[in-house]
Amino acid sequence: MALSSRIPLVSLIQTLAVAEHLNFRHAARALGVSLSSVSARVKALEKDLGVILFERHARGVRLTEAGRRFVELVAVGVDQIHYAVNTAGMAASGECGRLRIGVHALISGGFLARLIERFRDKHQGVDIEILEGTARETLMHLRSNRLDVVFVAGTPELPDCHTRPIWTEPLMVALPERHPLARQSSLTWSELAEETFLVRYGSTGPQVHDHIVLRLAGLWPAPSILRVDVGRDTLLSMVGQGFGITIFGAATALLSVSGVVFLPITDEPQPVAFSAVWSPFNQGAALRNLLALANKMGQADPLKRIQHESARPMTQ
Repeated sequence: MALSSRIPLVSLIQTLAVAEHLNFRHAARALGVSLSSVSARVKALEKDLGVILFERHARGVRLTEAGRRFVELVAVGVDQIHYAVNTAGMAASGECGRLRIGVHALISGGFLARLIERFRDKHQGVDIEILEGTARETLMHLRSNRLDVVFVAGTPELPDCHTRPIWTEPLMVALPERHPLARQSSLTWSELAEETFLVRYGSTGPQVHDHIVLRLAGLWPAPSILRVDVGRDTLLSMVGQGFGITIFGAATALLSVSGVVFLPITDEPQPVAFSAVWSPFNQGAALRNLLALANKMGQADPLKRIQHESARPMTQ
């Protein structure tokens, strides 16, 4: 067995204390142990090493050349051990490490942006990585362990993942500011029956399409829905240019979009639910802390009232 594996860590720590104070009694007092314990451990260490680390004199000790070199190298190793112990403890409590979050959108002032901002304030040692993508894309990354948690619209039921509704947003209609209906304070679905809706191919576009069809079922004429392969910003720009209208969660109304007005839909039966999704195998403390904070903030949100109906509104 190598000598280094037989040397107790406490012997090294007490030796470093003697080297710092150059006095056995002072070192023992600083460590809160007996003088005899420090003296015995240092002597045993010198015997095991086969070298003299300290030269004793009446007022204390001084390091030998061998002792100076030994202490310099040991100090680095002990510091690394202390750092490893502290880091492990912080990681176990979620105070350091990394948290990878998948989002559909991050809107300044919205619930998700406020959640991440508050989490960063409370857990400054945790590095946050954010990936923006569609629900399908982010869930694929979650399942391949490239994300820790995903936030999606709706309340999905996934057999291989844990899900939890976190917050809700009222459904809003986005229309051009020059549209005749833009002067109203709110709208109903029947007032939108003759409009052309713009719906994205990706993201939650398919769910948005089905929701519009569901809400306008039985009205005449049949809803006009134009599918477009664009991102959110381009979709809003198209609304502003008069290509049609669309629907979003209320957080999108916080965006300053030239030429676009956002109005609530008064006969929409429930707000849009947004859920957290994570792997049941992920036991990370940082993830637990984020979910706890999200749950706390969501419960305090006056808009949080999840209703479990078969038809759930989705936003783009």
